[in-house]
Amino acid sequence: MAVPHVAGLKLPKPPVKPQAYGVSDESDDPILAQRARIRTQATSAQRVGYAAYGLATVLFFVGLATTLSGALVTAIVTLLIVGSIVLAIAIQVGYAIRGAERHEEDSIAMRRKR
Repeated sequence: MAVPHVAGLKLPKPPVKPQAYGVSDESDDPILAQRARIRTQATSAQRVGYAAYGLATVLFFVGLATTLSGALVTAIVTLLIVGSIVLAIAIQVGYAIRGAERHEEDSIAMRRKR
């Protein structure tokens, strides 16, 4: 492949990513594409969970500054429960995705050693 020239300057070739199993990127492999999709969903779920915790905290301090009504306490407890459930699932899925990627990298390295 020829090196491109710009105004008489030679530009370096872009770095080539090592390819496993002949796969060029995530769009070629449905498993990698699915992992990317799940990773995106897990990241979004983590943001929702942390946002629920943050909103519960804000509502708590608003309730302390004013009157802590029953409806406000219900909203705070609901946000804490929803945030806990969403965060627990999202964190577990995130670790599962990382573990799958690590396992795949290790198995590729083992095959190369043979």
